[in-house]
Amino acid sequence: MLAFFLVLGCGFAHADTKQQRVHDMSHDVMPFDMAKTVHVFSMTDDGGVQKVVVRDETDSDQIALIRQHLRHEAAAFQKGDYGDPRHLHGAAMPGLADMQASAGRIRVTYADIPNGAQLSFATSDTHTVTAIHRWFGAQLSEHGGDAREE
Repeated sequence: MLAFFLVLGCGFAHADTKQQRVHDMSHDVMPFDMAKTVHVFSMTDDGGVQKVVVRDETDSDQIALIRQHLRHEAAAFQKGDYGDPRHLHGAAMPGLADMQASAGRIRVTYADIPNGAQLSFATSDTHTVTAIHRWFGAQLSEHGGDAREE
């Protein structure tokens, strides 16, 4: 009987992974469909670039939603407001607290790209660069199949 409950408990724990929870909760923060998009992270010497692109390049509705969301996030991040990532990933997300505390040293810029949009994060402060890289790494891990590194 104990073995049955252990197996049953393991099944529930496996079904509720961090990646699945983030995917399922993404609609609380992002207006676009995570199943139709991919987050792409590139770490750079002075920070990094985060892109959100559509899986189907003809999906103009999703492209418009990506652009709307990333414009909003760029404005919020530039002010040090990382409330959306905190809501989705949790307050203990690696790099997040340091990025909030260093908001005045991070330049966040938005740009349209053909199949979505991107945010660039740049700073000359090495501690803050490390925080951005940690934050990108956490997102790569927690978005699972909805993300990739470039």
